[in-house]
Amino acid sequence: MQKESCIFCKIARKEVPGHIVFENETVLAFLDLSQVTKGHTLVIPKQHADNMYDLSPEQAQDVFATIPQISRALQQETNAAGMNLLSNTGKVAGQSVSHFHLHLIPRHDKQDGFSAKWEVHNDEYTAEELAELANSIASHI
Repeated sequence: MQKESCIFCKIARKEVPGHIVFENETVLAFLDLSQVTKGHTLVIPKQHADNMYDLSPEQAQDVFATIPQISRALQQETNAAGMNLLSNTGKVAGQSVSHFHLHLIPRHDKQDGFSAKWEVHNDEYTAEELAELANSIASHI
C-alpha cells in the first residue's frame, strides 16, 4: 500500500514528476534531484515502507534484484570508475524521506563530491567480545 502524503509514493503514482530510469510492477528508480554526482539515482519499492526496518523480504528481494541492471546502466552512461550503494535509516543516519530508498552514486574520483568516512575502532574489541556480540545479534534473527 502506498502512503498518501509520501513524496516517493506520489512519484510512483505519477502525481508528481520524476526523472524515471527504471520501472517494473514493484520497483521504481529515478534520478535524485540533489545530484551528488552525475547519475545519482534512488531505487524504491513502490509499496511504501518507512525504512529498512519496515521492508518486507519480498520488497528487499524486488529492490535488490534490480540493482545490478541499474548500476550497470549508470556505469555505462557516466563512465563511473565505481559506485556507492547507500541507505540511510533514521534521522541520526541522515534519512530525510520516510520511504525506504537506496542511493546509487556513481563515482569518478575522490574529489567528485561524495565522501563516506568513518573511524575504525578495531582495537577496542577483543575477539571474544566480537564473538559474543555476533552471537547476541544472531539470536535476534
